[in-house]
Amino acid sequence: MAVSLFAVCLITAFSFWATRQSGADVRGALSAPLRAGVKLDMFSTGISTAVDVTPSPDAQWLIRAAAQTGIPARALRAYVAAAATANVSAPTCGIGWNTVAAVGSVESAHGTYGGGSLDTAGQASGPILGPSLNGAGFAAIADTDAGALDGDARWDHAVGPMQFIPSTWQLVGQDGNGDGTADPFNIDDAALSAATYLCARGRDLTTAQGWTDAIYSYNQSDPYIRQVRAQATAYAAKTGTAE
Repeated sequence: MAVSLFAVCLITAFSFWATRQSGADVRGALSAPLRAGVKLDMFSTGISTAVDVTPSPDAQWLIRAAAQTGIPARALRAYVAAAATANVSAPTCGIGWNTVAAVGSVESAHGTYGGGSLDTAGQASGPILGPSLNGAGFAAIADTDAGALDGDARWDHAVGPMQFIPSTWQLVGQDGNGDGTADPFNIDDAALSAATYLCARGRDLTTAQGWTDAIYSYNQSDPYIRQVRAQATAYAAKTGTAE
């Protein structure tokens, strides 16, 4: 039931709302961006529970890659851990951290939208909310969570650094940091949930069709998919690609 709902659950991006065109869709599969390389902490490899003990980036690599890409180190750590964990859970997925990071960039500028930031625990400094999905220029999605996540008991809003609508979060939200709660405003939880969502339905993100289908499932817009691909490609170019 949950898997079949993936095709109809909507996730929105801040930048997408500014450029959305009615009827925009993908006319053909784009080649998958190269996977960015990463040096993992040798003491954390092979463990697949919470972010604190999943394969995490080497500290020096993290500092260097954050400087090269402009991604806040706290967000980058979450993206690397999310991709590694998703690939353990779905070995055929082949998702790169740069794809997860590209989605995070487009959705909320890595949790910094509106001047916000992530604290050391990965928590957004303020609520990151998309526009009201009230049908006025956007999709009409009536409230699904009694306003618990977005503060609106009439209409839904996409929430958190990876911009999940509440009904989708109820289906796919995961606890990425091992604190016992799946919180869409925490970058560890949101990144792992996004990576898992992208890998769903047996997708192989190393192929053109698999990668395009995955991003299309996140936001059904050709400009959005091209923007994510361009950003993922740029991250790989700046940090080097996987061997």
